[in-house]
Amino acid sequence: MKRRVVVTGIGIISPLGHDVETVWAALKEGKSGVGKITHFDASTFPTHFAAEVKNYDLGKYVEDVSDYQHSTSNTRFAIGAASQAVRDSGIQDIALDPTRFGIYLGAGEGQQDFPLFMRLISNSEVNGELDLERFTELGLQVLNPYFEIEQEPNMPAGHLAGLFNAQGPNLNCLTACAASSQAIGEAAELIRRGEADVMLSGGAHSMIHPFGLTGFNLLTALSTRNEAPQRASRPFDKDRDGFVLGEGSGMLILEELEQAKRRGAKIYGEILGYGSTADAYRITDIHPEGRGAIGCIKMAMTDAGLNSDQIDYINAHGTSTSVNDKVETMAIKGALGEHAATTPVSSIKSMMGHLIAAAGSVEAITCLMAIRDNVMPPTMNYETPDPDCDLDYIPNQAREANVRYALSNSFGFGGQNVSLIVGEFKD
Repeated sequence: MKRRVVVTGIGIISPLGHDVETVWAALKEGKSGVGKITHFDASTFPTHFAAEVKNYDLGKYVEDVSDYQHSTSNTRFAIGAASQAVRDSGIQDIALDPTRFGIYLGAGEGQQDFPLFMRLISNSEVNGELDLERFTELGLQVLNPYFEIEQEPNMPAGHLAGLFNAQGPNLNCLTACAASSQAIGEAAELIRRGEADVMLSGGAHSMIHPFGLTGFNLLTALSTRNEAPQRASRPFDKDRDGFVLGEGSGMLILEELEQAKRRGAKIYGEILGYGSTADAYRITDIHPEGRGAIGCIKMAMTDAGLNSDQIDYINAHGTSTSVNDKVETMAIKGALGEHAATTPVSSIKSMMGHLIAAAGSVEAITCLMAIRDNVMPPTMNYETPDPDCDLDYIPNQAREANVRYALSNSFGFGGQNVSLIVGEFKD
């Protein structure tokens, strides 16, 4: 029999706040974390706004901030969310074998120094052409090797291992927008198989920088509703025009059930189901019939031992792009059948934007909060129904209901699909 995996600690750094209860209250109230970009001058870009983390103080979580002077936002956000989750779980107060404590993250790549890169190019031009030898010479003079190392997506997991003496499995996956959901699913599998007793899992990411904004604008994936940024993210609405970039981190402590019970841990819920598939279709487009998404939802339900009529709430990937929302609706129908019409669905990206690699972890925590409080957060800015999106999207106001089992979907560029099912804990 597989060992059971429960969640005993959670933490969030997000555009809506720097702790779980603040973020959860904001989600229930339908607040927005979207505003004008302040990280850099975005006035010349088609999109001028994003959902930024505001007034974040790393000093609340580490003794010496200078130790992380070269670290990216990904690492800084990860430290805050992970510190909250570890403290919330209480595992730091027990005699835990460090070789049985691992880390599995879905953390993104670091922010590139765009102005420095452009200066290097301009200073390396000779007669209007790039002198590669000069470019290399200048680069070796000015680039900081420690900063370059910190760009690597494995670095947040490495830093967290050192902070918490986690000597067990240490992994990071970067499967685009599905990354942190996949990390949680794979971390749970490590515990199920007996390879670890505790896993710190989740994600951290920021793409609110010139390269990130440029890439998504060129893909025409971002909303350009600059005149009303807080109304820009409108999943499943007929007038949606793209997603809103967000940033932050969500972290969970996953623990083997019997150990959690022995130490009297607070249990938020249980990781019941995990499904992962690939569309095997295109790099940026999801399969038009949602075959990969349907497959991973069904896989998660099979893993959880649940029927489609037992899913009480779906936290959708719900990006607010034309194709994604249409195909996700199709996938929910394909996986849940006749029960799709009566299963409430919502997207919190309407309030905090899209945290890219970190999105799934924050959404999994949202599902746990929905189960704890029997409240489902709304899909904000839903105004005009779309014939292609005809499910119950909990429009504009949170809803009270009995939530026992919640499904969270995460679908990434490249056709990576992940579904998680979390449930209320039953001994």
